[in-house]
Amino acid sequence: MKINIYYGGRGVVDDPTMFVLDKIQGVLGELNVIVERYNLFELRAQITTLSQTVTEADGVILATTVEWLGMGGYMQMLLDSCWLYADKSKINNVYMFPVVMSKTYGERDVSLTLINSWEMIGGKVGNGISAYVDDTTEFEFNSKYMEMIERKTEDMYRTISQKRICLPSSSMTIKNNVMKDVIKFTPQESEQLSKYASDDAFVKTQKQDIESLASIYKEMLTEQEQGGDSYYINIFKDNFKKGQNYNGTYMIMISDKDKNIVMNVDGDKLDVDFGDNKAADVIARLSKDVFEDIVSGRITFHRAFMTGEMTAKGNFRSLRMLDELFGFQR
Repeated sequence: MKINIYYGGRGVVDDPTMFVLDKIQGVLGELNVIVERYNLFELRAQITTLSQTVTEADGVILATTVEWLGMGGYMQMLLDSCWLYADKSKINNVYMFPVVMSKTYGERDVSLTLINSWEMIGGKVGNGISAYVDDTTEFEFNSKYMEMIERKTEDMYRTISQKRICLPSSSMTIKNNVMKDVIKFTPQESEQLSKYASDDAFVKTQKQDIESLASIYKEMLTEQEQGGDSYYINIFKDNFKKGQNYNGTYMIMISDKDKNIVMNVDGDKLDVDFGDNKAADVIARLSKDVFEDIVSGRITFHRAFMTGEMTAKGNFRSLRMLDELFGFQR
């Protein structure tokens, strides 16, 4: 028989839960039970992978200390990982015994939360231990309390060895209904996912990729609302001012866009399209944000060049003519 102990407290010296677990571990050792203990505060980065160890045991003890409100984050993370990644077909046969010590109000509430959570995950529930402890030292030296803990531990042993059945509960019904539309993973897929979830570098990279994709899609949506690629062509055609009696060629390179805008001005005639013209009179480079500032009339081509927001090479008289040729207004 194997029992895993998962301690979700902070590991402080006077934590009564740690004393109770030591007592339980000693009794189980005398009964020749293999006991493996996981202190979650020491395994913060690996909590999501611990769901795989749950199904390797015949029974688990979920232990935590109520210090101000609720069970604490470490235990909640473990339960979350069991719900997401544990092999439900194996967890059905695992008994859970809650051990909750409190130095404030709420030990029974947390114990009930652990029971409900485990039933929702699909496991079996046995009688655990919960108590309010005002003075840890006084609690440790109370022989009657120690006898009670020993009896409770022996009952845990008998529950598992005799494979006692559990009466059906509403939590199981809810769990079955909730899980109908949930994607089911194989044990191998669950293990792989739990390893990825515990890899901080992998999670950080995934978040960055998601943010990058969101930015790209947002940009694509904005361009579509503006008219797509045609927007960059039409914005020049619509704002071209005739009567300048000027001939010149331009290539405007927008760093955020793969296509270059090529323009040929011949008196009152303007040809503009996407392409490449390394021999243009002016070759300018600017970002999409600066481009938007120019075509919306917030700044001019000349000002963007003078402030360094736009770089350009070629005939600078032709560069100055851009603001004369196109009347962008607010």
